[in-house]
Amino acid sequence: MFPDLQTILGWISAYGYFGIFVLLVLGIVGLPVPDEILLTLAGFLVFKGKLRFAPTLASGVFGSISGISLSYGLGRSLGFYLIKRYGHYIHVELEMVERVRDWFGRAGRWCLVFGYFVPGVRHLTAYVAGTSKLPFAEFALFAYLGGLLWSATFICAGFFLGERWASGAEAIRRHSIAGAVILAALLVVYYHFRKRSPRKS
Repeated sequence: MFPDLQTILGWISAYGYFGIFVLLVLGIVGLPVPDEILLTLAGFLVFKGKLRFAPTLASGVFGSISGISLSYGLGRSLGFYLIKRYGHYIHVELEMVERVRDWFGRAGRWCLVFGYFVPGVRHLTAYVAGTSKLPFAEFALFAYLGGLLWSATFICAGFFLGERWASGAEAIRRHSIAGAVILAALLVVYYHFRKRSPRKS
């Protein structure tokens, strides 16, 4: 069951920046935490003066990259065993992992950047990268950039939208999904034509 706004607000009120960090780690790993709502709410609390921008952004970035690094580590060490045995507990099936793996194979490492903006995909891209034995340095370069962009987008949205943060968060989420899918499709087309084009000797 998804935590409601009052539960999330209670966590932030009780644990502050650490609460944001922990909730994001859990959400990125795959537990049902509404990450975009959490980040946008945090931005709104910055707007209200209850949180400061720099530590809020740091909590968002470090929470997201810690969660995605954990997913990568699980994928690299345990492969598909965890999904086969425990995937149903977090509503992840092997078919979903295979689709993300195919997307990862076609669009490459940029999936780690833009996969953040697609709910239900961001934690799987890291898992797939781990099972594919992508070197950690390459994984970190793209995944951590994605964590920074994603966290900053929704925190800034909450700040600039102010009292309209809730409705704005949903609109931004919809547009970011569409944008990420379009960009991924463009990358697939680019790599496809680059492979087919004759190389100069």
